[in-house]
Amino acid sequence: MSLGRRSPAEDDRVRVLLVHNFYRQPGGEDRVFATEARLLSERGHQVFTYEAHNPRENGVAVLRLAGQAFWNQKAYRDLRRLIKEVQPDVVHLHNTFPLISPAACYAARREGVAVVQTLHNYRLICPSGLLFREGRPCEECVGAFTPWPGVVHACYRDSHAASLVAGATLAVHRASGTWSRQVNRYIALTRFAREIFIAGGLPAQSVAIKPNVIHPDPGAGSGDGRFALFIGRLAREKGIDTLVKAWAQVGHRMPLTIVGDGPLAAEVRRAVAGNPAVTWVGQQPPAVVEELLGRATCLIVPSIWYETFGLVVAEAFARGTPVVASRLGALSELVEDGRTGFHFTPGDADDLARRATRFTEYPEAAAAMRVHARAAYERRYAVESNYETLCRIYADAIASNVCVTRSRGCRLDGETVR
Repeated sequence: MSLGRRSPAEDDRVRVLLVHNFYRQPGGEDRVFATEARLLSERGHQVFTYEAHNPRENGVAVLRLAGQAFWNQKAYRDLRRLIKEVQPDVVHLHNTFPLISPAACYAARREGVAVVQTLHNYRLICPSGLLFREGRPCEECVGAFTPWPGVVHACYRDSHAASLVAGATLAVHRASGTWSRQVNRYIALTRFAREIFIAGGLPAQSVAIKPNVIHPDPGAGSGDGRFALFIGRLAREKGIDTLVKAWAQVGHRMPLTIVGDGPLAAEVRRAVAGNPAVTWVGQQPPAVVEELLGRATCLIVPSIWYETFGLVVAEAFARGTPVVASRLGALSELVEDGRTGFHFTPGDADDLARRATRFTEYPEAAAAMRVHARAAYERRYAVESNYETLCRIYADAIASNVCVTRSRGCRLDGETVR
């Protein structure tokens, strides 16, 4: 297997092994994994996958899962065996938490294969992976050698014991050079996320920017539904409180449809009971979600945490649907205020209500926003430019694939890497 720079020409496609740990509740990371696998296959790459699925366990099992997140020897052995069998040019990690673990990096490097990792969440710098605590963004562990605040505040699953294991995992892998020496290239999804990860200790020269791709192109929607739309997990960090309070003011001027499920389902159910302008339809299949996105007047993204990207924003733009989003983190970067949607003050229901109702007050401006939103999709999230960026990242990773532990071999895997 050649480890030199590979050309993305038709007759010399890189062979890619995609690695992903699925969540118990399907989410954006899972969709991105499937989409990129399909895209690479369609473009002539040989694509192989290694997958794990989170068990539906609670209680004491949390500690066991946290321990596996530190190092999973079985995943290490399985991946080395698979790499020997399929001979990939690059191993692309999506999510390795908790069942696969950073052992995936060492397995690939032990076999001499370049490693690329997409930074879908903040797991490498935050015990909870969210940079969110007590209802607001939290950066206390960013850049800290030991993420002790995350342990003190029980940030991982509200458990001090599990948070201690998660925090120790971050500290040990940071000290061992896992993040700095075992991954050739990281993929940050936005400029904002890249800056956060660099502040958290990742080497700047290794962190590239590539947004998620929306494929296949669903085409522009009609926008004739005369309703606002929320799609996502019904959780505190997603701004559900702000959303339902805002629609107590907006009412029938623009009805709201909520798609999704989660821990705040009961709160949403009460909001629906008290406000006939709000409809909750629960989880829906992709085809239904796509139709709703195309017909909606706008998408509402009221998050109060630092989204690393916000896949639903790009999905809305693909349908030509403008977005009203919190003026926070990556969302400020994705949505161009007054052109592809509006920003509002995070957590401010009054401001959200004012911004949302502008779509009913200025229909001509709203129609122009649909054009700009669709153009943003074509420019940033469509296949061509996104695929070319991914190929460049793979080529850079392969070209830089030298054994960085040659003189200081790390023994997390029980073997010195030479």
